[in-house]
Amino acid sequence: MESIVDRKQTVGSLLAKANQYRNYAQSVGDWETAERILVLTEELKQWAQDRIRERAREIWEENGRPAGRDLEFWLQAEREFREAEDLAKDSG
Repeated sequence: MESIVDRKQTVGSLLAKANQYRNYAQSVGDWETAERILVLTEELKQWAQDRIRERAREIWEENGRPAGRDLEFWLQAEREFREAEDLAKDSG
């Protein structure tokens, strides 16, 4: 079973790659290739958002499923993934 830390590192790495692909697409002269890279970038970002949503739900469940704290848990999940992204950038 994949641990939360492994998932965070994976998401962080994918977000970093998505940003690299987006920057690369801006410098590609072939429109079709650039469009494909931009589509891939959006797919990676959507995947990352799904992982953040899953992590926010885990945090919510770990805290006893309280009402009205959804934004707090979402922001915590985002922060965890941003930290993992920074870690991936530093180690890459």
